[in-house]
Amino acid sequence: MRIANAVTGFMGSWKFIIFQTVLVAAWVAGNIYLIFHFDPYPFIFLNLAFSTQAAYAAPLILLASNQSAVRDRATLEHAAAESEEADKKDDDLRARLERIEAMLTALSASKG
Repeated sequence: MRIANAVTGFMGSWKFIIFQTVLVAAWVAGNIYLIFHFDPYPFIFLNLAFSTQAAYAAPLILLASNQSAVRDRATLEHAAAESEEADKKDDDLRARLERIEAMLTALSASKG
């Protein structure tokens, strides 16, 4: 899972976008101007490279997304438990206040 997070983190970064843009521009320019003539237009090998990249990227993105969903679910469950605990404390405080208020009312009635 750490590898999936690292790969998807890199693939979603500006570094990757810039690197891939420079690589594709060099590939296309080099093959058009015959600097390295191994993949002439319509760039079949470049298309194969993109297809392979997409075939590996999609499952890694899904793995990272699933892990993120599990983390989010755990966070929500924790927050819900804390909220329930806080609600119980509020109910206890409210009950205590009502008892104190009743005691004060009874005390003032007995004096008055």
